[in-house]
Amino acid sequence: MSTKRDYYEILGVSKTASQDEIKKAYRKVAMQYHPDRNPGNKEAEEHFKEAAEAYEVLSDPDKRGQYDRFGHAGMGNRGFGGSGHMNMEDIFSNFGDIFGEDIFGSFFGGGARGGGGRRSRGGARGSNLRVKIKLTYEEIAKGANKKIKVKKHVTCSTCNGLGAKDRNAFQTCTTCQGSGQVRKVTQTFLGQMQTVTTCPTCNGEGQVITNKCTACKGEGRQYGEETVSIDIPAGVMEGMQLSMSGKGNAGERGGAPGDLLILIEEEPHPELQREGLNVAYDLHISFPDAAFGIQVEVPTIDGKAKIKVPAGTHSGKIFRLKGKGFPSVNSYEKGDQLIHVNVWTPQTLTAEEKNMLEKLQASGNFKPNPEKSEKGFFEKVRDIFS
Repeated sequence: MSTKRDYYEILGVSKTASQDEIKKAYRKVAMQYHPDRNPGNKEAEEHFKEAAEAYEVLSDPDKRGQYDRFGHAGMGNRGFGGSGHMNMEDIFSNFGDIFGEDIFGSFFGGGARGGGGRRSRGGARGSNLRVKIKLTYEEIAKGANKKIKVKKHVTCSTCNGLGAKDRNAFQTCTTCQGSGQVRKVTQTFLGQMQTVTTCPTCNGEGQVITNKCTACKGEGRQYGEETVSIDIPAGVMEGMQLSMSGKGNAGERGGAPGDLLILIEEEPHPELQREGLNVAYDLHISFPDAAFGIQVEVPTIDGKAKIKVPAGTHSGKIFRLKGKGFPSVNSYEKGDQLIHVNVWTPQTLTAEEKNMLEKLQASGNFKPNPEKSEKGFFEKVRDIFS
């Protein structure tokens, strides 16, 4: 299993870097490893993809906060070459916003794509979706795969996301002449100033539909349902949010899909309580058991375990089962199970029980005295309760 590099390290910035610093760093790395500057260089292409993945997370305040808290585990199935959705098309589709078309045209021969031509544009990006998933302690400890049905916008099955009847139902936008942008030159006291804005007629797509798909009314998507398989890493906790890139609402007319955000909820355990990576259990024993000692069976996350309570154990004593807690989501650390001993005091007593306890109360062994041997105390208790 390959280990992902730290996103901040990839871009060469500190964890306190501003959004402007992150954007500048990404621009520098992207230009260095762009495929047009490194034709046929697979290593450069991987660095190029790696930088785009890092920028996608660190440029978004919510995703960045999630990454700072939980690392790569908090990003879910994000990335390239796996179940993550992002690919080279997604990277290039963002270049106009990050770098500007003119900048990439001058650096890379007129296209931010490596193909030498105008970059094709899709419709608007789909919105993110948020779902909640409840996990048992056992699932949290071992990790889990959950298959859920998500109601959302999906790609239109009739036109495959085109939004048009067929590929011939498009024509070049007459407003922008297919560029997707409108340039305006104004005269200022500093001289001529050129501004570039998204074409209002085609919304930056460079073409308009002449014959819309009747099923989706030209949107390229419909409301439907999709079964999503979610891999939950071991060690997640209540309130943690995972992200699956590209599993949100489908975009309009081939636009990039949004992300699926998974909020983790913990199902209460009937006997255990979570304390960070540790698990706590309240063990209730009787006074005779505490005095004589006893071997008991206690529940753990993955079954039962036997522990020995030695003679003379006081209420409040804590026993520790090493490694029986939760694993850390970001390291190899693992918590323990803490067993809190509670000596049970009866609420009501029979006359006989009261008489026996009154005899014990008169004994000096019931008063803390470190100079007295505990052996006589235990023998006296055994005689009374026998």
